[in-house]
Amino acid sequence: MIDAPLFPMSNTHSPPAPWDDRCWIIGEVAQAHDGSLGMAHAFIDAIADAGADAVKFQTHIAAAESTVDEPWRVRFSPQDERRYDYWRRMEFTPEGWHGLAEHTRRRGLAFLSSPFSEAAIELLEDVGVAAWKVASGEVANLPALDRMLVTDRPVLLSSGMSDLAEVDRAVERVRQVGRPLAVLQCTSAYPCTPDKVGLNMIPAFARRYGCAVGLSDHSATIFPALAATTLGAKVIEVHVTLSREMFGPDVVASLTTAELRQMVEGVRCIETMLDHPVDKDSMASDLAPLRDLFTKSLVAATDLSAGTRLQTLHLACKKPGTGIAAERLPHLLGAVLRRDLKADQQLQMEDLELPDGGQGRADDA
Repeated sequence: MIDAPLFPMSNTHSPPAPWDDRCWIIGEVAQAHDGSLGMAHAFIDAIADAGADAVKFQTHIAAAESTVDEPWRVRFSPQDERRYDYWRRMEFTPEGWHGLAEHTRRRGLAFLSSPFSEAAIELLEDVGVAAWKVASGEVANLPALDRMLVTDRPVLLSSGMSDLAEVDRAVERVRQVGRPLAVLQCTSAYPCTPDKVGLNMIPAFARRYGCAVGLSDHSATIFPALAATTLGAKVIEVHVTLSREMFGPDVVASLTTAELRQMVEGVRCIETMLDHPVDKDSMASDLAPLRDLFTKSLVAATDLSAGTRLQTLHLACKKPGTGIAAERLPHLLGAVLRRDLKADQQLQMEDLELPDGGQGRADDA
């Protein structure tokens, strides 16, 4: 059963995770830079300006991760004969990766990159990443995961291509060494339609694994991220494009930087709302002055003489609500006026002789 808690929280002391304080928002560049180091740097600035917490790349070393016969997922690049050639074109030098990481940190963001080989892990360990992001296609690569776990960095585990058993095995591996962990619901579809987003898995993963959970989204809209935040997501990852007109296979599954900024604002607003639950009675007390302005009191519908026995036609409900509350109208029918009233003049309880012969008092209102 998915609701069964498989893994208790670890007692191993580990550094705090960057998503402990608030929802951690990651702008995913992936290969949107198309092999241009300058474009990769431009993405860092754009994602920082949008207010995200982290920038994530992908580190591909073609000879370490693929054979020359790797097929295309989508044949999109006219300049690359083989997918292997494309991966080679996406490679940056170690100096290039260090420069990207330093730029990211100067902008106040965390630097992340998903490794796709053990050689990439070695490179990124030297460069320094804030956490290890295990891509959907790498969840079953337990030797690579074990290599990441030699370090003390937190782990972000995507789940886009895995069944529960496969995710279970990876989670167990991470928990055995006590690393901070976040499991991300992900659907590896580009773009991902609303019926495939799988928001139900966010609370399900939280119950099953007892750890932070999040969403790696490919919908190209801000809505799944906002909904996931209300469900307790502590990590949101979205692909980013500088323009819908850019080249690349992930553009259709990406947010523009303007949309990213809007999503960040929405997530922070939702966090504020969730962090400040409202006590309805206390709020009503705080809003009492406004209540007097917006609620209504009973007033004379027309000029009335003393001795008039009140009927519905004699009364009207009008603002402000500083007199007898409008809801009291049925209780005052049959009462006799003790003085003349002008049209729109508020009734006061001392103006009335009640049907039972009693005299109205202020506290009767």
